[in-house]
Amino acid sequence: MTRTHPAQTGLTLIVGASGKTGRRVADRLTDRGHSVRGVSRSSHPAFDWNRPEGWAQALDGVSQVYLTYSPDLALPQARSDIRRFVDLAATMDVARIVLLSGRGEPDAQACERIVQHSGLDWTIVRASWFNQNFSEGAFHPMIEAGVLALPAGQTPEPFIDVDDIADVAVAALTEPGHSGEVYEVTGPRLLTFADIAEELSTVLGRRVSYIDLPRQAFLDALADEGVPEPMAGLLDYLFATVLDGRNAKLTDGVQRALGRPPKDFRDFARESADQEVWSRAPRVEA
Repeated sequence: MTRTHPAQTGLTLIVGASGKTGRRVADRLTDRGHSVRGVSRSSHPAFDWNRPEGWAQALDGVSQVYLTYSPDLALPQARSDIRRFVDLAATMDVARIVLLSGRGEPDAQACERIVQHSGLDWTIVRASWFNQNFSEGAFHPMIEAGVLALPAGQTPEPFIDVDDIADVAVAALTEPGHSGEVYEVTGPRLLTFADIAEELSTVLGRRVSYIDLPRQAFLDALADEGVPEPMAGLLDYLFATVLDGRNAKLTDGVQRALGRPPKDFRDFARESADQEVWSRAPRVEA
């Protein structure tokens, strides 16, 4: 049975505090005056999913957790790691867990069930492809080079903004009414990777082309770049399995959690361009 707790928060542990969502959640909580302990492999105390002997130190004195799993809950060891972490958290008087999960990923949903059956107060934030993959992640160099070459076909995806994910997570950590909720979050439009290239071309004033790369050519390119096999396998899984149309529908998760619509990719692109995230063509004054 899930325990329900008031909105008052003590110390919040951010697992993955250096990641795209983790650092935003930490910043928002800190700005609101909440006590935060952000952990990663390079933090003090350090947190490493491969070193469970250090988890208790990270959890000491913590009342709630924003939980992310790097690089993805689809990895074979994720389920046992999440179970071990959640069991430890329950023994250390943690009251609430907000889990960032993967949309359309059966292994991620198995990890969700571990959290849901833990007896702790829980909220699931279920997301897929981020807008920020193009500004902060692996696709940024491609945008700079002007060629988005990926094995993505013409499958549409409702790309979600990481700021929306962070806002949903913070609401779940600081407000009543989010206990036991699964927020499946998407952006407001379905876009193919070709659409993304067109959107960025318009914003940047220079051509960004999309090339539908054959799967083997993509894997060969990853090998040539020295990408470790586990990461290459994960990318292959995401493109070949998750990006098969299963997530090609919009949801109301952001609206339900925050009472507002999600950010559109075009607004994200304009804001990022104004922040000079990417190089852009010189403007010609009229």
